[in-house]
Amino acid sequence: MTAEDNGRDDIRVDAEGLRVAERIRTEREYLNLTQEQVAEVLKISRAAVSAIETGRRKVHAPELKRLARLFGTSVDRLLGADPDEDETTTALFRTARTLSERDRMQVLRFAEFLRNAGPAPQLDEGDASQPNPR
Repeated sequence: MTAEDNGRDDIRVDAEGLRVAERIRTEREYLNLTQEQVAEVLKISRAAVSAIETGRRKVHAPELKRLARLFGTSVDRLLGADPDEDETTTALFRTARTLSERDRMQVLRFAEFLRNAGPAPQLDEGDASQPNPR
């Protein structure tokens, strides 16, 4: 391997690390957590959290596990390795996290009902024979 090849590998790794860093920062901000709060959970300094979020420091496996637990997500999602997760699923998950336990159980029961009922019929948006859901 030449030095030039090694440089390209470093660039690819850095780009991947930056995407992970961005996901970590986005999750923290979405949950309205401060870097100080995250640092306390990870048992590292706030400056280290800042370095992780900007890609200047790699996040270690135990830290990644703690972050996933703190954010209520998976390590795979933070790493960008969860191909089954789409935007709708993410939005549903984030919304459900803010609900009370009782309300989450209601959402779960409703989701199970929908799954067991099968696919819903497709409706045209302009179909006047259907009641307005609002």
